[in-house]
Amino acid sequence: MKEFITVLRNDHSEFDKGSLDDQLRQTDPFELFQLWLEEAYNTKCIEPNAMTISTVDENAMPSSRVVFMKEMADDGFIFYTNYTSKKAEDLKSNDAISSLFYWNCLSRQVRIQGHVEKVSAQRSDDYFNSRPRGSQIGAWASDQSSEIKERAALESNLQAIEEKFEGKDVPRPPFWGGYVIRPLNFEFWQGRPSRLHDRICFERKDLSQRKWRVIRKNP
Repeated sequence: MKEFITVLRNDHSEFDKGSLDDQLRQTDPFELFQLWLEEAYNTKCIEPNAMTISTVDENAMPSSRVVFMKEMADDGFIFYTNYTSKKAEDLKSNDAISSLFYWNCLSRQVRIQGHVEKVSAQRSDDYFNSRPRGSQIGAWASDQSSEIKERAALESNLQAIEEKFEGKDVPRPPFWGGYVIRPLNFEFWQGRPSRLHDRICFERKDLSQRKWRVIRKNP
């Protein structure tokens, strides 16, 4: 078997696109996140609302995948998925979650740890009804994360669903909806020269606390 070796030791980037002033420690983390998200959009970063979420299954095996944060609520971040998917099965046994936003164009990342809960059926309905019809059909057609023999089986199921709802509105599947991530910890990371990065963290012990403990960490 041919061996592939990629050498990246000399692939260095210099981080010089900003800093985190200590005055930001007086800011609410949700307000700071919203400011950073707006700057990521204004700077035309690629997919600013994409986030990597990590879950842990009943055997303590972690899994990570990229999803889109679709809504930012007053106290959390909302994404949508199939409630029978691998991530949903993990969250059923362990509702702890970690999410990561990375904006390369600004040399920034935000790490968020917390717990999830399902959003209301009405909220899931409202978002589902705003999706393109093709995405609505796809939500019905895919038994997300389950084994499939071949692509043709998925396409056949898709066709059957299209015929079922032809000329009709597509309702939200009962197995599909949203989760809200309610944070316990935020870490705002700003790349700095010589790898002396800025890291400001907001922490609380439980969701009932309104006051955050704010600390700066070594890079």
